[in-house]
Amino acid sequence: MRDIVQSESVKDTTPRERNASTSDVPDGGLVAWLQVAGSFSLFFNSWGIVNTFGAFQTYYEVGLLSNISPSAISWIGSLQGFLLLLFGVLTGPVFDMGYLHTLLAIGTFLIVFGLMMTSLSTQYYQVLLAQGVCMGLGSGCIFVPSVAIVATYFNRKRSYAIGIAASGSSIGAVVYTAVFHQLQPRIGFGWATRVMGFLALGTLSICFAIMRIRVQPRQRRQLLELSAFKEPPYALFTAGLFLAFAGLYIPFFYISSYAGGKTGANSELAFYFVSILNASSVIGRLIPNFYADKIGPLNMLLPCIVICSILAFCWIPIHNVGGLAAFAVLYGFFSGSIVSLPPSIIPTLSPDLNRVGTRMGMVFAFAGLGLLIGTPIAGALLNVHDHYYVKAQIFCGAVVSGSVVLMTLARTHKVGIALRVKA
Repeated sequence: MRDIVQSESVKDTTPRERNASTSDVPDGGLVAWLQVAGSFSLFFNSWGIVNTFGAFQTYYEVGLLSNISPSAISWIGSLQGFLLLLFGVLTGPVFDMGYLHTLLAIGTFLIVFGLMMTSLSTQYYQVLLAQGVCMGLGSGCIFVPSVAIVATYFNRKRSYAIGIAASGSSIGAVVYTAVFHQLQPRIGFGWATRVMGFLALGTLSICFAIMRIRVQPRQRRQLLELSAFKEPPYALFTAGLFLAFAGLYIPFFYISSYAGGKTGANSELAFYFVSILNASSVIGRLIPNFYADKIGPLNMLLPCIVICSILAFCWIPIHNVGGLAAFAVLYGFFSGSIVSLPPSIIPTLSPDLNRVGTRMGMVFAFAGLGLLIGTPIAGALLNVHDHYYVKAQIFCGAVVSGSVVLMTLARTHKVGIALRVKA
């Protein structure tokens, strides 16, 4: 009852100007969990759509953009993810100033408009502008608010709450992949993509009714807080996430074409390997985040990244459907934490919760740069027509392994080498 009373007290449309001390964080209650529901919808339509690009990649390679190289096609999805993360540099401070609903309105318009324009596209540059640029900017408007607002409503349960919200990205990817795959053969690429646009409009509209900022800073924040990079844990964590995202999405982009070329899976089954990755990622965003509240989010993230790096190398000798399905389940599970846990880690590296939006935006801008260059590099290293993927797989494992080193150093600088210390 006490939590509900605390939560109801933050229903004001205009946020109170006060410091975000952890002592008055609701950590539960109706309003707090409504923010989680709203953030779930934002993840559903930001990362959820980005994670669907593997399905588009496979379709473009054999259909609409069959005359374009896989590496060039992957730039569309990489640019979309890059802008989603880079735009956080701008949207983080805007969120900190209290303009949540403005960001939601702009983001909703750009995502829906981008999907509608993609449905009309027939040339590479048109798809790049509509799906890569327009939707990337729209997703960037709603991504930082989706994690920053939850961080201000929860303290002890922060990681778990963010994990529930972040599971929206995996569920969104499963839903959007299924919608596209089932409707595209029946009603064509154009209308299948438009249906996705209507679905995005409906699910995003809910956020306007239930989401509100709990705290607002007393003064306007700078666009960047460069002094944060003088703090070794923050700087090392940022560099580590850059490398992690450089390799993270390589399996998501290329597993369908790999399944068709290396395992002999038919087109129907190959298409659904993206869904297998994303479905297992749902659990991978809930279970690690639940335990992160007990042992610390950075302590939970490190073993997950270690396992991802090992799995990336284990991917190389897999040439059968069963083995690839097992890889997809395991990689999807452990890679899920790489997206869901950083939003819980960044507040622990931020002395002032009022600045968490700015710091989160800077971290994810570097992560976006890794995503931008990682998958196209992998695309240049592989050869879809000759079914040659080894160099891309080695690259994936190498950069994720580099992330392990930097994340370990970040933890050491933060709490030392003791294993039982919460971090």
